[in-house]
Amino acid sequence: MAKAYWIAAYREIHDAEKLAAYLELAGPAIAAGGGKFLARGPAARVYEAGIPERTTIIEFASLDAAVATHDSAAYQEALKLLGDGVTRDLRFAEGLE
Repeated sequence: MAKAYWIAAYREIHDAEKLAAYLELAGPAIAAGGGKFLARGPAARVYEAGIPERTTIIEFASLDAAVATHDSAAYQEALKLLGDGVTRDLRFAEGLE
């Protein structure tokens, strides 16, 4: 079974306090779902249409595990705190192996 990657590219942070509240709950919820943070923070360098805001990459054992974590009650509670605090592109990609 291929690993999966949760990739969040933040386009704009509208409310740093909402983001901080989200991060307090989201980190433990993601860890509880088996997520391993591989990268997080501002982009080190951007090209093409890249935006140098926060980028997060999280590895999961499978796509099912990533989706289950996203849809879990604990992560959904974190999303409620985030609300309209950011504009981001969130996607899941399956690994090649």
